Amino acid sequence: MQLVTWNTQWCCGNDGIVSPQRIVDGARALADFDVLCLQEISVHYPRLLGNPGHDQVQILRELLPGYQVFFGAAVNEWSPQGAPQQFGNLIATRLPVAHVQHHPLPYPADQGVRSMPRMATVVTVCDPALGAVRIMTTHLEFYSKPQRMAQAKALRALHIEACAQAAQPSAQSSDGSPFQSKAHTANAILCGDFNLEPSEPEYAAIQEPFGEGQRLWDSWKLLHGEAPHDPTFRLHDRTYGPVPVACDFVFVSDSLKDRLRSMTIDSETQVSDHQPVAIELS
Repeated sequence: MQLVTWNTQWCCGNDGIVSPQRIVDGARALADFDVLCLQEISVHYPRLLGNPGHDQVQILRELLPGYQVFFGAAVNEWSPQGAPQQFGNLIATRLPVAHVQHHPLPYPADQGVRSMPRMATVVTVCDPALGAVRIMTTHLEFYSKPQRMAQAKALRALHIEACAQAAQPSAQSSDGSPFQSKAHTANAILCGDFNLEPSEPEYAAIQEPFGEGQRLWDSWKLLHGEAPHDPTFRLHDRTYGPVPVACDFVFVSDSLKDRLRSMTIDSETQVSDHQPVAIELS
């Protein structure tokens, strides 16, 4: 399985041009992806920099023939003129899909701090070599540290719950109703823009062990040990800080960590203010 994750900044490059086509082209140049996870996808927000206010979900569907596209709106609101507006995460895959879930993440009050709702989109795919795999993509809060920590803990809790469902399956059913058996699996990939650096406590919170030593593992560390992460943000544009940092991660479950083969970061592209990340598992 090849997977690409990318915070697209509503498909806006450092040149101010908004182009979903450039995002798809950049992802294809990085990997022949089976799964594409995109954060900051916009629907009808014309006041974002360079954004004509188009429906990027629909555009991406048209640009990705042969892929099923699933969008999770973390923000789902209406403009003063009554126009629907959405902002969130997207997963596209050419693999068979078992089921899809959208999980709102915690949004505790943090008085006076700029913030927005966050969520995780989860698509369970069926890979010929790996079996059922939960693809989880998210974009955590940037400004509010209490919110970001609550969200990091919630992601870990979602993974723990899914592992328990896989280990302790409910009554089996093939009756074709909504109660029919689900493809619960401990295999998981958690990726996205976490808006935190490896030195921060939220990074450790996501990877805190549970059960009999189970945990989520940072793919970079599995492949590179203690070598510093290559930066994925503020590499070419310093609007949000003075130095480049790594904040876009791919975590894998215990059951997949030995199946990880490679990780690639495109450090050159500037069609977003983040750099895309690709992994391969087999």
